Amino acid sequence: MSNHRFKNWQVILVIAGSWFGALISASAQVGHPLQRARQATQWAGDVSATNAHPEYPRPTMVRLDWLNLNGPWDYGVTSLTETNAGTFNDQILVPFPVESVLSGVQHHFVTEMQRLWYRREFTIPAGWRGQNILLHFEGSDWETRVWVNGRELGMHQGGYDRFSFDITDALKSGSEQELVVSVFNPAETGLQPRGKQMFHPRPPFFGANSGIWQTVWLEPVPQTFVESLKQVPDIDADVLRVTVFGGGETNDATVEALAFDGEKEVGRAKGHLGEEFSVAIPNAKFWSPDKPFLYGLKLNLLRQGKEVDSVSSYFGMRKISVAKDKDGFPRLMLNNKALFQLGPLDQGYWPDGIYTAPTDEALRYDVETMKRLGFNMCRKHVKVEPERWYYWCDKLGLLVWQDMPNGDHAATDQQREIQRRPESARQFEQELKQMILGRGNHPCIVMWIPFNQGWGQYDTVRITALVKQLDPSRLVAGVSGWYDKGGGDVRSQHAYPTPAKFEHDGIRASVEGECGGFGLVVAGHVWSNLTYWNTIFYKTPEELTGAYSNLLATLKSFEDKNGLAGAVITQWTDIDGERNGFVTYDRAIIKMPVEMVRKIDEELINDQLKSSAGGNRAGSSSTKQE
Repeated sequence: MSNHRFKNWQVILVIAGSWFGALISASAQVGHPLQRARQATQWAGDVSATNAHPEYPRPTMVRLDWLNLNGPWDYGVTSLTETNAGTFNDQILVPFPVESVLSGVQHHFVTEMQRLWYRREFTIPAGWRGQNILLHFEGSDWETRVWVNGRELGMHQGGYDRFSFDITDALKSGSEQELVVSVFNPAETGLQPRGKQMFHPRPPFFGANSGIWQTVWLEPVPQTFVESLKQVPDIDADVLRVTVFGGGETNDATVEALAFDGEKEVGRAKGHLGEEFSVAIPNAKFWSPDKPFLYGLKLNLLRQGKEVDSVSSYFGMRKISVAKDKDGFPRLMLNNKALFQLGPLDQGYWPDGIYTAPTDEALRYDVETMKRLGFNMCRKHVKVEPERWYYWCDKLGLLVWQDMPNGDHAATDQQREIQRRPESARQFEQELKQMILGRGNHPCIVMWIPFNQGWGQYDTVRITALVKQLDPSRLVAGVSGWYDKGGGDVRSQHAYPTPAKFEHDGIRASVEGECGGFGLVVAGHVWSNLTYWNTIFYKTPEELTGAYSNLLATLKSFEDKNGLAGAVITQWTDIDGERNGFVTYDRAIIKMPVEMVRKIDEELINDQLKSSAGGNRAGSSSTKQE
């Protein structure tokens, strides 16, 4: 990038009341005047122009060769009707969204009538010659157009899924190539899935997240290559079911799968591209929150007996299901044993990065801290995270109930569903499918939730059935809160602040999809003084802990007497004006004593449910490990 060098300036973030002082220097900020942040996390100072999310972004399908394009890019803003960027006069740190402090821009005026433009130069490594070059975007919100050396490669609509282009034919001879990207985000003015994004936030919505917000990277692949894979564990049959999809010249190609326990090979099988085949995993070690054991997986692509491509992955042998206990209550079953699932509602926002965590260590911190507090589950609320977050859930052992980001407008008590426009329905279902395909190899995810509280809710029974058809191996709660239409595996209600008793239907497991909303204001760690409707405030950590203990005692009584199978507590962090988190927005303060919360949580999780239903599967070997 000889003519677009990173300007060697530092931007000072003024962090009013943050735990680590009034002033920090953040080399991540890219050649801009003083930026003011209401809050920042402890990891903000670890971000720089040379280490912006350097980790390999696709842990479920790894190749050794790749090139990270994160870092300083030129950027500009034009009207929506402009077909080119014109002059680039400023810089942004990718992959942080333009509205964020960590982007170095903190632009609050990108609207539905404007378009973001990005540009950078890159060099293809000499060792990649003779291979096809793929350009990957892990996430860009929402409509993205891409040019390489002036050639338009295509357009993608979707804010949460990976998309790719083969740029081989667009490359020119010589060392430097030019990449230009244009992004349009209509936020709440559009019909697209958007979660809680708003240009002008109001309770209970938060800020917009425009443009590139996940890693951009290059990858060389051979003429015949592994394009994607699907893996489904089957603990009852002692097998991993694998489907491998190929790209390029795939005629006569076969695939060999090898499973590993550490360095030891424990299973091997061959199959054809696009067809499911099984790898036997005898005496499998089960994956669970207590013992999140992961097997290694290697896939070799063969043509005429010769290996032409190889990727590595991992998998967990686990099963999620619903079954009745001895009292006739449908329970959530993990590996054929009943397990009460308890965890926080996690919206995935960061004060310094909005949708984008400052570092991978920050992503890991959230998962580790949930585990420290005794939770075995997390509901990811109307947002799809980067794969690295799910990787940490896989590795550390945290179950995930995954929401589909909502979009369009909300149903009413009279309608109970909306009449979605055809173009809106098509986009929602396309992004829904991409979420399931793109995150489906993570053992941590045990439930899909297509609709939340009537937002964009339409054709509920059909959509619930569609999700189950796309992924029969997981549970589906068609709706979380408000307008239940039947169907699916799980019935989920919302009740604030105290969970409300309800009778199960004898088929679906019953869960509290949201409850709680207990607040504690921590001086020096408050984003704003707005007060949201679903919060009861307490004055001290002791009062908050007592209220939390009473809340879980109520859940315990519903578990015993009414068959309650799981619960989600609002919420993981404070966000903007919401101050009802277990931790502050900047992740600096855990509001209640960790060991006390852990004890309260484990008393509920480790209740009689461990032995009240199912037990080991019929015919299971005594050598089975869990």
